[in-house]
Amino acid sequence: MTVRVIIFLVLNFSALALGGLFTGKGVPSDWYMQLDKAPWTPPGWVFGTAWTTIMICFSFYMAYVWPTVENKPFLIGVYLVQWILNVAWNPTFFYFQNILGGLLIISVLTLVVGYFLFRYAPQLKFKSILILPYFVWLLIATSLNGYIFLKN
Repeated sequence: MTVRVIIFLVLNFSALALGGLFTGKGVPSDWYMQLDKAPWTPPGWVFGTAWTTIMICFSFYMAYVWPTVENKPFLIGVYLVQWILNVAWNPTFFYFQNILGGLLIISVLTLVVGYFLFRYAPQLKFKSILILPYFVWLLIATSLNGYIFLKN
């Protein structure tokens, strides 16, 4: 179990780091600061705290899912789709300033994480709570991205 958690911690935080490399100036950029943002947009520090918590919980979640799944190639494929979408959102939204592209990516990412939640809940039962921070945060983030798309 410990080895699986470490592997998923490395993979998940690598996704955040890689996405961050291609973010440009991100939240403090002039472009982002001038956008009309949703009134429920949290302060900038919340994003780092949220993503750290999410990736820790998701790493434990994946470590618990792994031994329960017979079709490992399928699980790896869904995980890779999630990983790629997670990495792709930051540069799409911040670097390329493509609000619609970001909205499409985060919407599909939300569906993929929702798939994990509902597909593996029967096997994991209460341990499924570990993916809830990711799913709830993506619902919020999708609404923030959608608001920016509609208002700018």
